[in-house]
Amino acid sequence: MTASKGKSFMIVAVLLGVAAAVVGYYGLTSLASQAAAQNDANYRNVVVCATDLTFGVKLDKPMLRVVRYPKESVPDGAFASMDSVAGQTTKVFMSAREPVTAIKLSSRGGGLSMLVRPNMRAASLEVNQVSGVSGFVLPGDRVDVLATVEPRSSIEDAVTRTVLQNVEVLASGQKTEQQDNKPITVQSVTILVDPQGAETLALAMHEGKIHLVLRNPEDQTVAKVEALSTRQMLGQNDAPAKPGAAPRHWRGSPPASAPVAARSTEKSKIRIIRSANVTETPAVADSSRN
Repeated sequence: MTASKGKSFMIVAVLLGVAAAVVGYYGLTSLASQAAAQNDANYRNVVVCATDLTFGVKLDKPMLRVVRYPKESVPDGAFASMDSVAGQTTKVFMSAREPVTAIKLSSRGGGLSMLVRPNMRAASLEVNQVSGVSGFVLPGDRVDVLATVEPRSSIEDAVTRTVLQNVEVLASGQKTEQQDNKPITVQSVTILVDPQGAETLALAMHEGKIHLVLRNPEDQTVAKVEALSTRQMLGQNDAPAKPGAAPRHWRGSPPASAPVAARSTEKSKIRIIRSANVTETPAVADSSRN
């Protein structure tokens, strides 16, 4: 009897242990589920950039990733799914792990056009190492545009004028072109101007040479700058002759309006200075002139 009772107690103990384990497992699982649910309620999915992106990029899923953000830290306009972002175009520069928001995207257009503000225009010009400030003109800088127009005739001067001031640089870079069947590298700068400024720039590029002058970004002043001609640069204050005007040095007979100096009838004299005495005597006429 004693052995059978001991065996019964062992079976009961094992059953109670198994029951306790089952109850504990379900209890812990329930607590973990509750904690996970509570944690999930405090976090949200947010779509971020997987790498650095420039403006005008059409987004694709490999460029994106989904991360968990605390509920109170989710930025306005954020997206929770990559499907709602793919196919749209970036309007600004975006860095890796930066949240993608609606204000940074556009469903229309792409590229540089995203940076052109309403009622403004993007105009490009080619510059070299000198006229382009040695390549130091970068997007976001502000520049003045100078145009130098060569004279059309020998009686006119070259003139340099500041045609645009305090314009924003949208983009700059180098491109390769063919010249005399040889590849050359040309620097291109794109600036933001109004429609009238676009016309001014186009005419300046057609009529002369363009130079860029880099400004301090804090300097928003539009200075009153007079045009400078070659004569003014050399310190010659007299204005250049107007087209059609007669030259200063006549060749051949002078015009009728120019006075002709009358021949002097006064006889020539010779002045003789001896010590402190000065005497004059009529000069002997040259018979060879008669």
